[in-house]
Amino acid sequence: MKTRLLLAAMLLSTTPLAWSQQRDYLPLEQRLSAEQLQQVGLSAQQLQLLNRMLSEAAPSPAPVAAATPTPAPMQIGLEEGPVHSSVQGTVEGWEPGTVFVLANGQQWKVLKGQMRLRTALQSPEIEVIPGIAGRWFLQVDEDLPKARVYRIL
Repeated sequence: MKTRLLLAAMLLSTTPLAWSQQRDYLPLEQRLSAEQLQQVGLSAQQLQLLNRMLSEAAPSPAPVAAATPTPAPMQIGLEEGPVHSSVQGTVEGWEPGTVFVLANGQQWKVLKGQMRLRTALQSPEIEVIPGIAGRWFLQVDEDLPKARVYRIL
């Protein structure tokens, strides 16, 4: 009796890693020698029941991924390209709170940065450039400082 319990405990305590290394469940008759099976003293019905219980307890193999996942970008936030458009109306400068309405329908609000232009620009071409970690910068002219902006529409 103790031998049966010991064998059952050993078989049930097999690690999931050991199970996952096998393609299919191997019945006890293929795992143990005839002498070992005889020492345990299980009847044919008991052996069949134990085999069924162990095969049902074996984890199913993990599904294979259909496609290789796309690696994450090296610099967070730079996966999006710049926005090229023109500003609707006149630009005299900007400060925190200034809203730029673009010809493409987007609206960008200044978070940081301040600039007064010497000459007002009528519907200037601009570029909104992505930065690291989701930051965006509005550039009116490459010789002027950029305004840190965020999209509101």
